Amino acid sequence: MNLVIKGLVLARGFVAVVGNVDAGKSTLLGVLTHGELDNGRGTARLKLFRHKHEIETGRTSSVGNDILGFDSKGNIVNKPVQGSLDWTKICENATKVVTFIDLAGHEKYLKTTVFGMTGHAPDFTMLMVGANMGIVGMTKEHLGLTLSLHIPIFVVVTKIDMAPPNILKETLRLLMKMLKSPGCRKTPILIKNHDDVVFSATNFTTETLCPIFQVSNVSGENLDLLRSFLNFLSARMPAHVNDPAEFQIDDTYSVPGVGTVVSGTALRGCIKLNDTLLLGPDPVGQFVPITVKSIHRKRMPVKEVRGGQTASFALKKVKKSLLRKGMVMVAPSLNPVACWEFEGEILVLHHPTTIQVRYQAMVHCGSVRQTATILEMSQDCLRTGDRATLRFRFIKNPEYLRPGQKIVFREGRTKAVGEVTKTVPYAASGGHQSGRQNVNGENSETQPQKPYKKRTRRNSRSKGGETRTYPSNAPASTPPQDSPAGQL
Repeated sequence: MNLVIKGLVLARGFVAVVGNVDAGKSTLLGVLTHGELDNGRGTARLKLFRHKHEIETGRTSSVGNDILGFDSKGNIVNKPVQGSLDWTKICENATKVVTFIDLAGHEKYLKTTVFGMTGHAPDFTMLMVGANMGIVGMTKEHLGLTLSLHIPIFVVVTKIDMAPPNILKETLRLLMKMLKSPGCRKTPILIKNHDDVVFSATNFTTETLCPIFQVSNVSGENLDLLRSFLNFLSARMPAHVNDPAEFQIDDTYSVPGVGTVVSGTALRGCIKLNDTLLLGPDPVGQFVPITVKSIHRKRMPVKEVRGGQTASFALKKVKKSLLRKGMVMVAPSLNPVACWEFEGEILVLHHPTTIQVRYQAMVHCGSVRQTATILEMSQDCLRTGDRATLRFRFIKNPEYLRPGQKIVFREGRTKAVGEVTKTVPYAASGGHQSGRQNVNGENSETQPQKPYKKRTRRNSRSKGGETRTYPSNAPASTPPQDSPAGQL
């Protein structure tokens, strides 16, 4: 019981780690959490990788998590045992735990990074810049994404031990110029001592101040300043404990001996053991009652989860095949309603040509990640820098959205951000199971179908001139409606 209470009262903070590939993101997290310096060849990052191909290439391709615990005096309590961390012991000895969300830096995995930024709801963002490489690749993309989501950001310049002084000076000059530009409007401050750390941490939540750290994972230079700064950070997202519970699912598992397990973030309210919640929406927009049989936070069992905390739930009598990312678990008092269509106010950050009605792109909203079509626009067309109100329709499944949620609209090099202003209830939007539409944007199920006409086709390969009969307006092989091909 002591563990349960302790796990709930811990001060917390979620930090998303972004930056270009080879900037040293995973290496820095390995050094911070395990307390061992890197050898210059990436041994520290091996402790964080989850997949074999990540170890072989040295590039993160999935969303990773690790924690850093502080006691009441500001000392780090992480003590690895044979190279691995015991999260339970860290939470026992810590009064504050900082959770790092390690995101991918390669352009190939941009969709995974966007999902991590929107679905995990970080309190702060740590932008990594290699001193020897400067501002290259995805650095500006990740910075723009952070600014559009209104997340406070601080910068860590790594590899200062291998960068020549003139290259380091030029990197810092370009970095400060970018942060002061009209698009960012930040006030950068170079952290040189503990007084700078206290000043920047005190004024950091204003979203205008941007601390810049210069560290080395090999020599350990200035890592103590970064650790002190992380200890001063506190969560921005309120718990809303008295509100009805709302939990978004960002991953699903099937654990032998336990059953179906879902993980994600509690947005508001309080969820306790044996609570009955509504899970959904399913492909037809329905929510089904489920019961929580166990809860884990930071890899230890707890009895309740509050808003702003991440957790994993074991569910009773629920098949994993019925779950997907983007579903929610909410209190029955909310009377949740799924929606096929929603309206949002969108700002186009970049688009090579113009955006018009019937344009399709990937919509990220919380843990929701699904392609949507533009049905209506308040303007005839949109270009880079334009702002308008758009009406979207999901392609595959209905989703649960709330007005005020941040959305990211992405397709190739096209990027737009905004927020949901209105949701159209499932019944009012003419909901249907497969979401198929004809070229006019109308539901194909509502269109009258022409009667089949039989025609004959001679099969030249068959002996004796055998003939086969096919419907005139249907293909020879039609996929079943509940298959992925039948839903497109």
